[in-house]
Amino acid sequence: MTSQTAQYQLATAPIGNLDAYTRLVHQIPVLTADEEYDLATRLQQKGDLEAAQQLVMSHLRFVVRIAKGYSGYGLPVADLIQEGNIGLMKAVKRFDPEKGVRLVSFAVHWVRAEIHEYVIRNWRIVKIATTKAQRKLFFNLRSAKQRLGWLNQEEVAAVAEDLGVTTANVLEMERRLAQPDMAFDLPSDNDDDETQFSPVSYLSAPDNDDPSQQLEQDNYEDYQQKKLVNALASLDERSRDIISQRWLQEDDKATLHTLADQYQVSAERIRQIESSAMLKLKKLMD
Repeated sequence: MTSQTAQYQLATAPIGNLDAYTRLVHQIPVLTADEEYDLATRLQQKGDLEAAQQLVMSHLRFVVRIAKGYSGYGLPVADLIQEGNIGLMKAVKRFDPEKGVRLVSFAVHWVRAEIHEYVIRNWRIVKIATTKAQRKLFFNLRSAKQRLGWLNQEEVAAVAEDLGVTTANVLEMERRLAQPDMAFDLPSDNDDDETQFSPVSYLSAPDNDDPSQQLEQDNYEDYQQKKLVNALASLDERSRDIISQRWLQEDDKATLHTLADQYQVSAERIRQIESSAMLKLKKLMD
């Protein structure tokens, strides 16, 4: 094992002492633009894993800086860094040196996305944000409340308009952010009156809490996803695009008339193509 590989494994392993880890990653030299370009080219063209390691290692200090900005959520900074490192590795894998931007500019979105997902999953037992708009609201509203405290009606309306959500969404998120965390099971030395109000006394286990059943469900969903991808690939380009814009977009699904204008045909023709494609997909999925 080379010293560089050993250093890479140490820097990306589970973090024990945060201060020691921070000192370690700050000892790793920062790449020049030319060095970064050469390494990224080697990775993209030759699949050079050693080049990928160097790209990751040289940007670990950058992940630490971003992760510390999320320390106010009450989650271990070491865990936030680990999640950010996953985002960095994904960014390195997808980085194209020919685009003319530095890796740090490209990777920031991937690092933050992984940290955001971790915060959403772990900040509370109950998910507080499920859609893209709600997640954006969660992070922006929490930042605003640290500066402003409780929002007045004008501020609520301004936040709602800026983030594209309703004022009810803003008020609901603000209420959730204000609620203190509660232990799932209160200590045994509490008296009976207090213990009966702990969540463990009234929250029932879900029907699918068997790990083996959950794993089986996850595998089935992955299998169905692969079948759908293969089925879509069998469609012609126009049919695939129509299905994608009509049914697979998370936001702003296309209308029949929008697609009719795009393909210079009637809305009825788009409906016919869509119907035929859906029937073909159904047969392939079955």
